Amino acid sequence: MKEIEQNNQNDFYNKISNLLKDARRSVVQTINKTMVDTYFEIGRMIVEEEQNGKERAEYGKQILKELSIRLSTEFGKGFSQRNIEQMRQFYLTYSKTQTPSAEFNLSWSHYLKLMRIDNEDERKYYQIEAFGNNWSLRELQRQFDSALYERLVLSRDKKAVKELSEKGQIIENPKDTIKDPYVLEFIGLPENSKYSETELEQKIIDKLEHFLLELGKGYAFIGRQVRFTFDEKHFRVDLVFYNRLLQSFVLIDLKIGEINHQDLGQMQMYVNYYDRFVKLDNENKTIGIVLCKDKNDTVVEITLPENNEQIFASKYQTVLPSKKELKQLIENKEIE
Repeated sequence: MKEIEQNNQNDFYNKISNLLKDARRSVVQTINKTMVDTYFEIGRMIVEEEQNGKERAEYGKQILKELSIRLSTEFGKGFSQRNIEQMRQFYLTYSKTQTPSAEFNLSWSHYLKLMRIDNEDERKYYQIEAFGNNWSLRELQRQFDSALYERLVLSRDKKAVKELSEKGQIIENPKDTIKDPYVLEFIGLPENSKYSETELEQKIIDKLEHFLLELGKGYAFIGRQVRFTFDEKHFRVDLVFYNRLLQSFVLIDLKIGEINHQDLGQMQMYVNYYDRFVKLDNENKTIGIVLCKDKNDTVVEITLPENNEQIFASKYQTVLPSKKELKQLIENKEIE
């Protein structure tokens, strides 16, 4: 009886605790939005005042310096000349494309990062994804450092690339969720170190939350080394996930070397088994990803059927990619 009463008290406490946490989050969000809106308006007022000056460059510098002194005296920290310059730049960056009431849903720290992205389409993409996925500033920085936008661009045509900046990443078919390469710098393995597939798998499991973020939207972890049996033979899938957006199982096999046709054939068998014996009638076909250290695109293309929409081969790397190299690949793709 006492145990039941204690459980009831705990439930009661948890409900109130959750209510207070929700209220605090709401207050923080309101403060953040008000701050960002205010900084945008300050930036607008500065730019308009500068445009009234006869000698704009010198007049503008004087405005920023004087404004910093006065605001710092009255309101304290946060109004250095550098900070005020950032408010001015914030307005110049966003005034042509957005309105505060409709668009500014991130923190000021997020926008300071976004403003440093020169490519407008790339900046818009990260803004949409940061808000839609509730990315922290740290996660936004990580996704940018891992060149997520460039990696997605490499696998899309021009129309789909434009949609990235207008809608963010839309998951409608299996190919939409595939990256090449996947960046696993968070597992802490040097690029040229020797390790086994088992060690790679364990590192991924140890950093599962990070791996789910790298996989993308809609993924839930089901299990590792998931066994199935037929004809008295046992088989194991390295990693099994479910994507709720695609309503599909996603099977991942890890290969530390170059992929070959046997690897792809094995994944085809795994996918066929899940389609016939595991997935429900209302679920979509299973997706298989062979994650390898290296691959020969010709081998992959010849091995898989021409109308393939289920089996994919992607490289992984354990260090952050060079954005310069990825941009070069994008430029070469556009030339083709």
